[in-house]
Amino acid sequence: MKATRFFRVLCLGTLLVSGCLTAYSKQWLVYFGTYTSGDSKGIYVSRFDGDSGKLSAPELATETKNPSFLALNSNGSRLYSVSEVSQAQGKPSGAASAFSIASDTGKLSLINQQLAGGSSPCHLALDGSGTALFVANYGVGSVATMPVGDDGSLGAATVLQHLGSSVNPKRQAGPHAHQAVVSPDNRFLLVCDLGLDKVMVYKINPAGGKLEPNDPPSVGVKPGAGPRHLAFRPDGRFIYVINELDSTMTVFGWDAQAGVCRETQTLSTLPDGFTGTNYCAEVVTHPTGRFVYGSNRGHDSIAVFESDAGSGRLAPLGHTSSGGGFPRNIALDPDGKWLLSLNQNSGNIVVLAVDASSGKLRGPVSEAKLGSPVCAVFVKAP
Repeated sequence: MKATRFFRVLCLGTLLVSGCLTAYSKQWLVYFGTYTSGDSKGIYVSRFDGDSGKLSAPELATETKNPSFLALNSNGSRLYSVSEVSQAQGKPSGAASAFSIASDTGKLSLINQQLAGGSSPCHLALDGSGTALFVANYGVGSVATMPVGDDGSLGAATVLQHLGSSVNPKRQAGPHAHQAVVSPDNRFLLVCDLGLDKVMVYKINPAGGKLEPNDPPSVGVKPGAGPRHLAFRPDGRFIYVINELDSTMTVFGWDAQAGVCRETQTLSTLPDGFTGTNYCAEVVTHPTGRFVYGSNRGHDSIAVFESDAGSGRLAPLGHTSSGGGFPRNIALDPDGKWLLSLNQNSGNIVVLAVDASSGKLRGPVSEAKLGSPVCAVFVKAP
């Protein structure tokens, strides 16, 4: 009896048995970015059970202003956040912050903060080496590069300004950089600019992450579409761009050598017959590459697609309720078993189960309350 009890303690405490290691690997910390104009105060953290889909009640990890998007370094020891602020005393005051993650509690400690060189920064991404951070400034339509020190600290921003406009006078009178994504081979940075109806493509200089326009420097989408976010298929051959303003998904073939996108398909994210107001938000690809998911704010659903292995083209598989209002962000757990829907207006996070064979969603399996949740990232639990 004592021996049995000792074995169980050994499994839970030291993970020396391979079967116990498998169980441990399914436990995650999930960090949530929020808007802080209401009940939320900053970045929150929950525990997530990858076997059951159970999500614990979020707890405050650190107070910070409008951490609307988050990014982790490769070993999960540091977290980076935007501070989506527009103007302060007439000057752009958006910023990016670096935090260290306490390995025992998951709490966050500020390393430093740097101005992002523009207003309303809404997205950020680390390069593959972890030595440069790229920030998309929505308000002024620019992309900033910040060097990352060995201690995780951020250096001063170097800014590239986008220029131009598109056909929607209310939303596209000027550039609005909405997302920055590093290509799988770490050679290019792709920036969705909603105001220009373009995905900008930059070459990344491996020495410090300096950016220069590719040739060609961008690829366009349909005028008025408003590209918001993109996701690479895991094999790196295709890119899926979700367009906020006309509720569509555009498929591009990706030439990784030349950094060139070629459009192959555009299709709606909404069901036939829907006539209400809708704004697309997030797109994610399943780890297997077979399925693509996009969120609809207004229809309040997750659109599900199957990706053709050869052409990358999408076939609609239907829609699942987001379980709340205005799903600004969706996130798959690292194993692709669960999809989290972060419903900004209803203040809840819903966990949906992913069917491995069909890609379809069911649930909710679990739910947690949080004011204005807008981003989720996963790191292995201590």
